[in-house]
Amino acid sequence: MAGRALGDEDTAEAAKRRSPWRRLPSRLRVRSLAGQVFLWMLIVVVLLIGAALTALILQARTNSTNGAEQRTRAAAVTLAQVPMVVTALDGADPPAMLQPLAEDVRKSGGFDYVVIFSREGIAHTAPDPEEIGSHVAGAYEEAFKGPFTSIFGTPVGRVVDTTAPATRPDGSVAGLVSVGYTVAHTGGEVGRQLPVLLAGAAAALAAGTAGAVLGRRRLRRQTHGLGPSEMTRMYEHHDAVLHAVREGVLIMGADARVLLANDEARRLLELPPEAEGRPVAELGLSPRLAELLASGRAATDEVHLAKDRLLAVNNRPTSPFGGEPGSVATIRDTTELRALAGQAEAARARLQLLYDAGLRVGTTLDIVRTAQELADVAVPRFADFATVELADPVLRGDEPPPGTGTAGGPEIRRTAVSGIRDDWPLYPVGSLISFIPATAEGAALESGHAALAADLHQAHAWRARDPASTDQVLAYGIHSLISAPLRARGLILGAVNFWRAGASAPFGEDDVSFAEELVARAAITVDNARRYTREHRMAETLQRSLLPRGLPRQSALDVAYRYLPARRGVGGDWFDVVPLPGFRVALVVGDVVGHGLHAAATMGRLRTAVLNFAALDLPPDELIARLDDLVAHLDQSGAATGGAAVGGGAAGGTAGGGTAVGEGDHEDERAAVTGATCLYAIYDPVSGRCTMARAGHPPPALVHTDGSVELVDLPAGPPLGVGGLPFETVELQLAPGTSLVLYTNGLIGTRDRDLDTGLAALHAALTGTRAGGSPEETCRAVFDALVPPRPSDDIALLVASTRLFEPDKVAVWDVPDDFAAVSRIRSECADQLTAWGLDELTFTSELILSELITNALRYGTQPIRVRLLCDTSLVCEVSDGSSTSPHLRYAATTDEGGRGLFLVAQMAERWGTRYTARGKVIWSEQPLIAPAHQFEAMLL
Repeated sequence: MAGRALGDEDTAEAAKRRSPWRRLPSRLRVRSLAGQVFLWMLIVVVLLIGAALTALILQARTNSTNGAEQRTRAAAVTLAQVPMVVTALDGADPPAMLQPLAEDVRKSGGFDYVVIFSREGIAHTAPDPEEIGSHVAGAYEEAFKGPFTSIFGTPVGRVVDTTAPATRPDGSVAGLVSVGYTVAHTGGEVGRQLPVLLAGAAAALAAGTAGAVLGRRRLRRQTHGLGPSEMTRMYEHHDAVLHAVREGVLIMGADARVLLANDEARRLLELPPEAEGRPVAELGLSPRLAELLASGRAATDEVHLAKDRLLAVNNRPTSPFGGEPGSVATIRDTTELRALAGQAEAARARLQLLYDAGLRVGTTLDIVRTAQELADVAVPRFADFATVELADPVLRGDEPPPGTGTAGGPEIRRTAVSGIRDDWPLYPVGSLISFIPATAEGAALESGHAALAADLHQAHAWRARDPASTDQVLAYGIHSLISAPLRARGLILGAVNFWRAGASAPFGEDDVSFAEELVARAAITVDNARRYTREHRMAETLQRSLLPRGLPRQSALDVAYRYLPARRGVGGDWFDVVPLPGFRVALVVGDVVGHGLHAAATMGRLRTAVLNFAALDLPPDELIARLDDLVAHLDQSGAATGGAAVGGGAAGGTAGGGTAVGEGDHEDERAAVTGATCLYAIYDPVSGRCTMARAGHPPPALVHTDGSVELVDLPAGPPLGVGGLPFETVELQLAPGTSLVLYTNGLIGTRDRDLDTGLAALHAALTGTRAGGSPEETCRAVFDALVPPRPSDDIALLVASTRLFEPDKVAVWDVPDDFAAVSRIRSECADQLTAWGLDELTFTSELILSELITNALRYGTQPIRVRLLCDTSLVCEVSDGSSTSPHLRYAATTDEGGRGLFLVAQMAERWGTRYTARGKVIWSEQPLIAPAHQFEAMLL
């Protein structure tokens, strides 16, 4: 029994193994990579076929619906426009005429129905004649406005219906035409395209099968005949050995990319998880270690620093051993050298920090920026936060007072802050701070040496100074402080505080000496910036005192200006607006090459000379010539003094007290004066003429009323002091509203932009200004477009918009060579004054004109002309063809004449003579309101 039972079980088990249904799941399991690829490709092909079939059905359905809409709409609209339809609808028996027409259209067009019905919905045609005369169901009111298409479902399919109105000639609706069409089933179109789709799928499946077979053969060759199970077992064995060893293993390819890194290499080098496949230069290793691993050269126990570890690296190339080009590196952690290497690295880092501080601190002579550079260089390599406090006088360039920053002494101002984070709880920049002696800051300022507070939690005096603020500092995590005084040439300029926070180690005694060394080196730079600030402030004060403090009152031009001194070193740019007789205005722009006090003083001398020459009412070319002679004289005087002291000359030196100057300094001064340029222009608002000349200066620009811009073609002439060539004058006729733009070369020429490029940029900026814009707008637009953030030279810009006198404010008379004409001219002038409402000035004006006209007739030559100008004052001008100028003198008691000009000088506010190309003009100016008791004062 037992034997039979066992035999039965064997037989059953064998039957199960022989059963095809038991073997089917094992056959469906795909073990090879090629089989898996083939299976996935089969699934993808099936999905693509299904998606394509679905898309075909949807597309066919959409096309059929759109076609049905177009067909029904075309048929309904066309039939509704047939004249016979409207005639039949208005006739006695519409069905008799319309039913044959509707059936003909329905059959020829393949429509399901064509129904023509009245406005009330009574059908005159129908596919079934028995339905004629019945009421048409549905909402067809929308069709009265125009053709209306609707889609609805029926048991036989979706129906597209278009109803169009049949209108009479007067636009009224006689009836409606409705055409219906059932959307055909899309199966036919899909069925025609389905064989093509299946053929493509079969081709893709065949290609995938061939690819899978070829891939399987290639894999077998690459694995040397090993099957998947053998490859998996070998990989697991090698992987276990690779990661079990306690040495880092790094395999590099020929292109210096990481092919493999074991767990120990990742730990020692702190590699990112995705290190495989990346270049070794991108792994954050030290440059020396990265260079070794990328080079593939052989190395034995080379020591390299990786973060906080000293690693012994062995490197061997793989190509000599039959492998692919590359290298294998093994890495060990040499922990016994860590302490010694840490000390050496700390010392090297300190030296490097001092070196970097020498390069980074003091890149400019700006005190605030120098303080910020000092704070930045210490973070994060020495401290987590750094603050710099300076005395207010130091920020202005002055020496700090005694006791700066100490208890009871002047407070110091926080000037710079730097930290590893921006949300520090320390006092913000600009705060005034005073320290008490018991704190580290106070002790440093009192003793002049750095002081340490290793644990701020135990610094009770520091905490008691400002409990609310210090509690925030401690809560933030700041725990250690070193305060070092900024000391230079025996002066305490301020203090530098270094703070550590969080997990950073507290400061120690070695850190105190280093902080003192770092601050001592930086203090010299801060003091240099302070002294430069003082000198720059003095030069700028001198320069601004020599420049005009405002624009004079005048009515010929609407003027705006901009002046921007250089960031480093005061220059010699200047400008002026000078009122001239006859309501004319002179515009001056000049530039002295060079920077410093000498350039500013030279600019003041030239500006004063121009103002004096302008008082003589000289033409532009003659004024520039006289200014050129003056500069040449100044150069010769400076050369004649040789090594003598500057400041004692009659011309007014730039330095006082007889400070000795070397030969090289005189050469610089002569070059600064000789390099001066100037542009002088005179505008006459009565005639609209502008006369100008220049000496080596950039040409002015004109912005016309239509917005066009041009540079005046004005001969340049040599710079002032060169001599040898005459200066030429150009006369322009300017329309009212024309803008005259004068500037110095600092506006157009920079280190990165030559003069031609600058002139083009100026032309573009002026072209972009609003036509008819104010001079202030023009100044703003030009400065915004051309001025660099930190200009290296002074910039002066003067924009003047011209005005023109109204014709009724000017009166002119020609005087014949006859003394009898004086009374007539005087009478006509009195009438003109009455017309202007200046009756109060009639008497004095008649006296002035009588004297001036009589002198012209007696001592001058023809032509003689009288001109009255009325604006902010009354100007009387008498011109003649003689260049002989009258003189004001005191007449003796026995003299019968010689008192005329004396009376003119007493009754007029100003008077004078100016010469023209054809003679001279004697003018007088009176206020529009006559002063009280004028004649009584003359008699006293």
